Amino acid sequence: MLIVQKYGGTSVGNLKRIEEVAKRVIATKDAGNDVVVVVSAMSGVTNQLIEYAEHFSKIQPQSADMDMLLSSGERVTSSLLSIALNSKGYKAVAFSGDMAGIITNSDFTKARIIDINGDKIKEALNDGKIVVVAGFQGVSKDGDVTTLGRGGSDLSAVAVAGALKADLCEIYTDVDGVYTTDPRIEPKARKLEKISYDEMLELASMGAKVLQNRSVELAKKLKVNLVTRSSFNNNEGTLITGEANMEISGMEQALISGIALDKNQARVTMRGVVDKPGVAASIFKKLADKNINVDMIIQNTSHEDGTTSLGFTVPQNEMEAARNVVDDGSAKSIEIDSEVVKVSVVGVGMKSHSGVASMAFSVLANEGINIQMISTSEIKISMIVAEKYGELAVRALHKAYELEK
Repeated sequence: MLIVQKYGGTSVGNLKRIEEVAKRVIATKDAGNDVVVVVSAMSGVTNQLIEYAEHFSKIQPQSADMDMLLSSGERVTSSLLSIALNSKGYKAVAFSGDMAGIITNSDFTKARIIDINGDKIKEALNDGKIVVVAGFQGVSKDGDVTTLGRGGSDLSAVAVAGALKADLCEIYTDVDGVYTTDPRIEPKARKLEKISYDEMLELASMGAKVLQNRSVELAKKLKVNLVTRSSFNNNEGTLITGEANMEISGMEQALISGIALDKNQARVTMRGVVDKPGVAASIFKKLADKNINVDMIIQNTSHEDGTTSLGFTVPQNEMEAARNVVDDGSAKSIEIDSEVVKVSVVGVGMKSHSGVASMAFSVLANEGINIQMISTSEIKISMIVAEKYGELAVRALHKAYELEK
């Protein structure tokens, strides 16, 4: 088998941990597999590099220089891991993103991968070597070093796995899989054996921090089987795969896979908005032009004076920017409530079962929790509730759907 393994910053946080990673890589190699390893910078290194830059300039330095600087963190880790492997008698070689053939656009600090030329990696694998790739980075067609933004090493691993048609891409972090909900909120949360790409995307976008959205989207596109597991124990992880691989012993997929809680929410309510065609389009175009991420939207029925109320949610760090955009006279008043959270019920089983939404609403009603906004998709129900009820809602829904079983 060809296995791509990715180790995050905490997994390679110091020299001792890099040595532990080397042992895991060797065990995988000794089991008869070809191995490509993608690594992040050692924990804290990227922040330290940013502080170094800020020492010379409080103004954001030009992005090309920052990418050159920040990419060095992963190069250090990849070199150290390769040195560790070679010292133990295993042939290994360290590649930068450029050497690994990761081609990106020129959007510095948040570049997107457009192609991977895996010839150099394949050549090293054919020579019996373990290839260690510096994650989070690539090179533009103009030859400039670029970085991929938050979660970039996960992206690197998935992209490499897809280009090489690897049998498996293992993402090692400080958690040992995907749970039915946050175990810190509900101790009875259960680790999932498998979850579909779409469910994982929904859970990730709703606040689950196990995997970053872009890496799951790319895995789905490239049909890469992902496993997320801990680098600190040998527990089985969670397989993230296509729906076709979700059936277990002929049984139907579970109705609900997980409950997510997103605390990074703020609700904006515009009252006295003129209710006529084009007004809402104008409001949301202005928000889009400012790159403000609008999530849930609700519009009330028109009042007798020809106005309506329009509500939407945005991330908390964008709520004041959103206020500034919409405070242009298009509403009589604007209210912002940052003491709200989004609770989401996710599961592909919803496609073939009715009554999932009514159960969710009934459960919250029985707990005396008022639902302020509702959004649904084929596999998700999201509800905005007061922040003080968020964790109670998660526990009640988890119990109602019997996710501990």
